Amino acid sequence: MKYINPFRLLSILIVFSLLYSVNLVAQTKVSPELETKIDAIFKNFSDINKPGASIAVVKNQNIVFKKGYGSANLEYDIPNSSSTVFHIASVSKQFTVFSILLLEKQGKLSLDDDIRTHIPEVPDFGKTITLRHLASHTSGLRDQWNLLSMAGWRMDDVITKEHILKLVSRQKELNFNPGDEYAYCNTGFTLLAEVVSRISDMSFAEFTKANIFEPLKMKNTLFYDDHEKIVKNRSYSYKSSPNGYKKSVLNYANVGATSLFTTVEDLSLWAINFSNIKVGDSTIINKMNTPAILNDGKTFGGALGQFVGDYKGLKEIQHGGADAGYRSYLTRFPDEDFAVVVFSNSAEFNPGRIAHQVVDIYLKDKIKTEVKPEEVKEESTSEEIVLDKKVIATYVGKFELQPGFIITVTQDNDVLKAQATGQPMVTLKTLSHTEFKVEEVDAKVEFVPNEGDKVKLLKLHQGGHIMEAPRVEAFDTSSVNLSEFSGEFYSEELFTTYHFTVVNDSLVAKHSRLNDFNLNPIKDDMFSGEAWFFGQIEFIRDENNKISGCKISNGRVRNLYFEKLN
Repeated sequence: MKYINPFRLLSILIVFSLLYSVNLVAQTKVSPELETKIDAIFKNFSDINKPGASIAVVKNQNIVFKKGYGSANLEYDIPNSSSTVFHIASVSKQFTVFSILLLEKQGKLSLDDDIRTHIPEVPDFGKTITLRHLASHTSGLRDQWNLLSMAGWRMDDVITKEHILKLVSRQKELNFNPGDEYAYCNTGFTLLAEVVSRISDMSFAEFTKANIFEPLKMKNTLFYDDHEKIVKNRSYSYKSSPNGYKKSVLNYANVGATSLFTTVEDLSLWAINFSNIKVGDSTIINKMNTPAILNDGKTFGGALGQFVGDYKGLKEIQHGGADAGYRSYLTRFPDEDFAVVVFSNSAEFNPGRIAHQVVDIYLKDKIKTEVKPEEVKEESTSEEIVLDKKVIATYVGKFELQPGFIITVTQDNDVLKAQATGQPMVTLKTLSHTEFKVEEVDAKVEFVPNEGDKVKLLKLHQGGHIMEAPRVEAFDTSSVNLSEFSGEFYSEELFTTYHFTVVNDSLVAKHSRLNDFNLNPIKDDMFSGEAWFFGQIEFIRDENNKISGCKISNGRVRNLYFEKLN
């Protein structure tokens, strides 16, 4: 028999004892009652035969709860855990801003630098676009995903940084003057990541690993800039279908706006760094947490790579993410030294709603219940409100929030539903006879009564702003000669061509890489597209009253010009 050193055996037993003790302490931090409440929130995502979720709760700079639910891989029945790696989409953006601020601290750049100083390929639009504009979604640049979709790309194509930079370099117009407005823009963060790479002479993935992830001991975190890279313990994304679930494929090879791979445990370490700073300093943290200011002096809830607001009387700093079937949410309550991290690999998962249900459990004694004067009646009264079907009918229609961005309100029995250009259908929950809550995006829709006739104005309350959307008036389509609008239309900015043709009394848009879709007339020389990236098409006539081109808009792209070739 092989001799075993008794002292070595003793040391092994001590190590196992310590490991068991640590694990035991971790398990006793949450009472069975509390764990049962959290499990109940995730009950629809706990089946190993379905995609699921992971959660971590941070309190006083410690992870006080972490757990996984459902499946990380439906083909091999691998369960999600708190150490499962997820793609967390737009939650990535705060790391991009942080990297820029680290370089600013080193004196290598300034937030107020012109982007063209660092990336001269960005066109000169005659207006200065600063790094601050990019980091706060106020640059006026068109969004990369919308542009790519208009150019015929699928979101499951391999999309690299080079593809995006080439696309940006061909743009000829902005959506608006930098700093005038807020419009969510992924393009800005791809550019910021490229600035980091060029100044540091490292890839963005290498820079963040060396300057953020390794110092914070985020051992299972990386920016995924290679779509063929193997990542251990990663989850796969899924979407529901009539026959069960299907893979929701993601092949991004670009970073900055998205593509951070991490775990809820690792992202908790990041959340802790905001209150117990190990990387960066208080100046960087304060800059990130401070709301951005528009040219007119107003704020809009956006900070640098994050959003600052109020949740039930408590200050909240948060950001969510959604790519393919991945869903993510990080919310922090700095005054309570509290954070919740939620990830999912199911497209049907609502991470913000789930995270706030967890917040309600942990912060129930600190949540303020009083209703602000400008707020509507409490939701508890909404069930008592019964709307007349004739009243509901006056709300149905199309309302234009911005050029090419239409909110379509429909009626499903006694329920109102709404769908914005490029967005999924949502249910409007009754708050009063004229006000409805949109839970999915934390917004409120208000209809302005019109003496019993169809309402002419819808107001969208969101992020502290009230935006008006007038009704798109009914249009006599029988007077439209569709053949006038047929032909080939080419965009130099997108390097792509569409063929508009009349098929069975409808104007149809055809593209070599896309399914055909209809263009429906809504007013003189103006159509709406049935594809989300063709929100509004405005045709342009020459001096002979012939169609010479068109401008296409959607929620994040305005007036992109196509020239008629024939």
